[in-house]
Amino acid sequence: MSEDSREQRDVCYAGRVQGVGFRYTVRSVAARFGVTGFVRNLSDGRVQLVVEGTRDEIAAFLDAVRSEMGHYIRDVQEIARPAAGLFRSFEIRH
Repeated sequence: MSEDSREQRDVCYAGRVQGVGFRYTVRSVAARFGVTGFVRNLSDGRVQLVVEGTRDEIAAFLDAVRSEMGHYIRDVQEIARPAAGLFRSFEIRH
């Protein structure tokens, strides 16, 4: 797969997304897809997810996150950009 077929998404989730196992669920969901990146809590109560992969893998991954955690999510802000190739796995950051 060529690098230009990969992209990065920076996604911020708002709602009741801290203290409910959100990051751990996202990491578990990520293991089922060909994606890399990280998820972390933000000081303002949101959760940030940065993910890299093909457009289709990212879309399927984010759909699975919404399917499993959507009842906690009130708002989603998403930015797409070219992949930077900085990640080897998907992890929780603190």
